[in-house]
Amino acid sequence: MSTENEGTAVPPAPSAPPVPVESPAAPAQPAVPRPEQPPSHAPAGPRPLDGFGQAAAPTDAPHQAAPQDPGAAHGPHAAHGPAAPQGYSAPDASWPPPPPPGTPSYGSGGGDGSGGGWGSSYQPPAPKPGRGRGGVVAALLVAALVAGGLGGGLGYTLAKNNDESGSTTVSASDTGGSVKRDAGTVAGVAAKALPSTVTIQAEGSNGEGGTGTGFVFDKQGHIVTNNHVVAEAVDGGRLSATFPSGKKYAAEVVGHAQGYDVAVIKLENAPSDLKPLALGDSDKVAVGDSTIAIGAPFGLSDTVTTGIISAKNRPVASSDGSASSKASYMSALQTDASINPGNSGGPLLDAQGNVIGINSAIQSTGNGGFGTGQAGSIGLGFAIPINQAEFVAKQLIKTGKPVYAKIGASVSLEETTNGAKLTEQGAGGSEPVEQGGPAADAGLKPGDVITKLDDRVIDSGPTLIGEIWTHKPGDKVTVTYERGGKERTTELTLGSKIGDD
Repeated sequence: MSTENEGTAVPPAPSAPPVPVESPAAPAQPAVPRPEQPPSHAPAGPRPLDGFGQAAAPTDAPHQAAPQDPGAAHGPHAAHGPAAPQGYSAPDASWPPPPPPGTPSYGSGGGDGSGGGWGSSYQPPAPKPGRGRGGVVAALLVAALVAGGLGGGLGYTLAKNNDESGSTTVSASDTGGSVKRDAGTVAGVAAKALPSTVTIQAEGSNGEGGTGTGFVFDKQGHIVTNNHVVAEAVDGGRLSATFPSGKKYAAEVVGHAQGYDVAVIKLENAPSDLKPLALGDSDKVAVGDSTIAIGAPFGLSDTVTTGIISAKNRPVASSDGSASSKASYMSALQTDASINPGNSGGPLLDAQGNVIGINSAIQSTGNGGFGTGQAGSIGLGFAIPINQAEFVAKQLIKTGKPVYAKIGASVSLEETTNGAKLTEQGAGGSEPVEQGGPAADAGLKPGDVITKLDDRVIDSGPTLIGEIWTHKPGDKVTVTYERGGKERTTELTLGSKIGDD
C-alpha cells in the first residue's frame, strides 16, 4: 500500500535499486505522506500532508501574535496544507525509483490565504469595539466575588452551628515530582528517552526547510533521522539540533539514503555526556506490543504519545510528491500511536524504552480534520524497522553512501494483487533481466510473476522492493514465481547497489 510521509499507504515493492520502465498505465496506490513539518512560507493554497516534520519559517524572526482581549484563548493555527513509470530495473541513473502512480504530492508549505504554515503562531483577531470578553470577564469576576462572599458567610454559619463534624478530606503523601516513576511505565520510559531525542531544524540555501525529529545513535554525536527531514540542507543548507534541555547544536549531514528514507547527521562540538538510545530487535516485535513515540508534531517539541503495534511487514511507499521525487520503500511497523507532521525521524520505542523503529509516514484521510487539506493522525502510522535502519545508518557513517540489496531485474509497479511481474522491457533500453545478475543466475525471465520471497507473500512490485530491502547484499532468499500458469521456486543470492544515483 502507499502512504504519505506522514500520510498514505504504500503499494507493494520491486527489486534492487529498481529502475523505471515503460509499461501500460495503471493507477498504483498513492504514496504515504511523510510526517515532517513543511515550511510555513510556501505558496498559499490547499496541499496534501507531507512527511513527519514541521515546516520552518523562512527567517529566524519569531512570529508575533496580534493583540487580543483579556481571556482570549490561544491555539495552534493549522495550515492547509505524478504518475510514476510502471517498472524498475537494477543499476540505472534514475535509482531510487520514482513514486508509484498516484503518489500524493509532498508540499513544502502552504496556507489558507493567511500565509500560515504547520506550527505557525496563532493569529487572534483584533479586539472589537464595545463590550467584548472584557465585559464578560468582569461580570464573571463580580459573580465569583459575590458567590465567594455568600459562601464564606454560609460556611461560617454552618461551622458555628456544627463545629464538631470532622473533615472528610484526605491529603496525599506524595504528589507531582516527588512520586517515583518505575522504569517500565510510560512516564519512566519517557523520562529516560527524552534527553536523547532532538528537534531538527533544516534550512536549504533557498531559505526553505522544515522541522523533524532525531535521536542519539552513538556517543560520537551521530543523530539518526529521516532523509526527508534533512533533504533541504544537504547541499549548502543549515542544520541544527535542539535537546529538551534547550541546548542547541549546529550539525552536518554525514550521509543520506533516499530509497530507505534514512539519514545520519553529526553534532558539531558534541557534548561528552551523550546517552545513545538502546536499539531493540524489530524482528521480535509482536502485534499488540505497546509503543511509545517521541517527536515534534506540528512544532510541539518533545511530545510523547502511546499506542500498540497494529501490524508488521506493512508495504509502504512514501514520497515528497515533487516532480523529481523518487520513492522510498519500507516493510513497515504499523502503529496507532499518534504521529503527525513533525514526528518524522523520531524514535518508536517499546515498553522497555528500546528503539524498534523510526517514525516516517502516516495514512490520512483527504481532510486532516482542521477544516483544511492538511493531514493528521488517524491512528495509522508507519515506522522503518530499526534492524534495517541500524544497518543503513552504520553504512552511512562508514562510507557516506547507502548500500541496497537487489535482484537485478525490472519490476512493474502496476497495482495488482497477483504478484510482482518482471517487465518485458528494461529502462532506457537496458535488459529487463540483468545479464549475469542475481535474477538471471536464478533462472528468472521477463514475464515471470514473483508471488513469494521466502515466506512473505508478494502482491505487487512495491511490496517486493520493500521486502528485498529488509535483507543485506549476499543474503540468500527463496523466490516463488509463476510462469505459464505453473508455480516454481528458485534460490537467489541478492546483489548490491551502492548509492542513490
